[in-house]
Amino acid sequence: MITPATTKFQTVMIIDDNGIDLYIASRIITQNNFAKKVLLYTAAEEAMKYLQDNQEHIPELPQIIFVDIYMPLMSGFEFMEAFDKLSVILKNHCRVYIISSTIDDEDILRSSSNYNVVAFHVKPLTKEFLDRIIQE
Repeated sequence: MITPATTKFQTVMIIDDNGIDLYIASRIITQNNFAKKVLLYTAAEEAMKYLQDNQEHIPELPQIIFVDIYMPLMSGFEFMEAFDKLSVILKNHCRVYIISSTIDDEDILRSSSNYNVVAFHVKPLTKEFLDRIIQE
């Protein structure tokens, strides 16, 4: 009998306007049993609405959020400004990682200096990066 693989996290959210990057990230997460459920958003404002609507419903919240920096309408930095205004319960439950293809030192510093951001990682997501998150 084959037993199902256990996952480290119940729910992960990925926010990226690039469909290919979104697909790659979700595949890496599911293939490595990182999370049972993956919430995919191509628009940061839609992801923020989900978080706002569920901030008092812990079981519905992602434990990990991967967010890109450069997106139309609401950038990853703007998302983080809105995230900071959410409930303390939500902010204590969700760990945010910035995932970007930028090599701009200012973007990396700005991401890393935000106290709601756990870490910055250059795209694409990798098994090694997910393993480091599990070890934290």
